[in-house]
Amino acid sequence: MALFTDGPPCSIEDLSAQDSQLLDVASSEGINVTQKLELTHTEVGTELYRLLNRMGPTGLLVWASVRPNLAGVVVTPPLRQWYMFRTLEAFYADAYNSQLNDRYAGKRDQFHELAQRAYSRLIAGGVGMVTGPIPQPPKPTLSAAPGALPDNLYYATMTWVNRSSEEGAPAPLSSIMTSASTFALQPGETPLGVSGWNVYAGTDAELLVRQNESQLAIGDLWVQPNCIATTGRKAGHGQAPTYLQPVPRVLQRG
Repeated sequence: MALFTDGPPCSIEDLSAQDSQLLDVASSEGINVTQKLELTHTEVGTELYRLLNRMGPTGLLVWASVRPNLAGVVVTPPLRQWYMFRTLEAFYADAYNSQLNDRYAGKRDQFHELAQRAYSRLIAGGVGMVTGPIPQPPKPTLSAAPGALPDNLYYATMTWVNRSSEEGAPAPLSSIMTSASTFALQPGETPLGVSGWNVYAGTDAELLVRQNESQLAIGDLWVQPNCIATTGRKAGHGQAPTYLQPVPRVLQRG
């Protein structure tokens, strides 16, 4: 699972799958959906930060040797649903404020209720946390390199690995067309707590397979051999929670 701090947990496509009218309303009302995703990400992040750092009347977090922080929050299904419905609620609130259309008000209220239910499930189950968070890497750089990989369009990504051998979410895809060559992959700046990295590649963007047999060391440059592995470990979605953090049951604002 991705970390919350990696960016908005949902995409425009995810919102459209939940509400088929989204793009039409966005176009007619002049609402920037990407901006709405980012704003809601900031708002939900602020709520999570307050939850994780709230000291309840019974001293709920006194036992913790290290206070949980936003950098360790994993996007579990309840958190993703809360974020998605909060975004849709904010979207239709904007649409209603623009036209005072009762249909938009109905949608706003519907998604508000769904957001509250998702929030309640998140509180009941706890916030997913990892003790050694691995941020998603930036998009890696691909370049032609001497070799004889069959000419084709190749997709590649990479993941960071921490000292506990946990693997983070894969970087955004890069692609390259080879011609009498192979390709080299250069990762971005290494974050703290990372001990190595892996490369995933293939000719199908949805079926990327790990190419390196052993974990690559920090500072290594990956040059793809003259063949592409098509079987083996597939690119995952990030870290699973190390534990579920109980949080005080307080009324959600908004």
